[in-house]
Amino acid sequence: MKLYGYWRSSASYRTRIALHLKGLAFENIAVHLVRNGGEQKQADYKQLNPASLVPTLVDGDFKLNQSLAIIEYLDAQHPEFRLIPEDPKQAAIVRMLALDMAAELQPITNLRVLQYLTGTLNVPDNARLEWIHHWVNTAFSAFEQRLKQYAGSCCVGDTVSLADICLVPQVYNAKRFKVDLSPYPRLMAVYEHLESLEPFKKARPEVQPDAEE
Repeated sequence: MKLYGYWRSSASYRTRIALHLKGLAFENIAVHLVRNGGEQKQADYKQLNPASLVPTLVDGDFKLNQSLAIIEYLDAQHPEFRLIPEDPKQAAIVRMLALDMAAELQPITNLRVLQYLTGTLNVPDNARLEWIHHWVNTAFSAFEQRLKQYAGSCCVGDTVSLADICLVPQVYNAKRFKVDLSPYPRLMAVYEHLESLEPFKKARPEVQPDAEE
């Protein structure tokens, strides 16, 4: 398998976590999102992903975009360590929490959104940072309340799931942008537990081959 991604991309990050949780070997192929105007916009990569986004998974002659679709594909192909429970109600809860992070929060703090704010709309850096803090706090406040109902050591009970995979990259981003995370003790307790697990350590942005200072 080949994974085309970027070391600091949230979507690439969560896909790496899933691959490592399942113990799957893969070749990491870097697509730099900033260099040369963004390598994801180059013609050869657009053949893999017309949306010019990462990640892209290539498994033999099969290629797939969108991290959640990739993770569900991996879960179906390699069900030994399930990331989405078989029970329909538990599966729905896991997907709900995953979408809180991957569909509600991540897209509006995505690199291309932030570049549009500061570039096309000429939003100053301090307003850009305020935008990020606002949306992170909005999402994390609701997530903290959800965890009161569902969390154990992980987002849903004590078993790692898709919800955890989607949470960790968003906390990484929040820390990078210096969001005050003290109002979210349950969320941070789950995050710290997950960060102690080897598959999550292997997926960290700073240890990827294309990581930069």
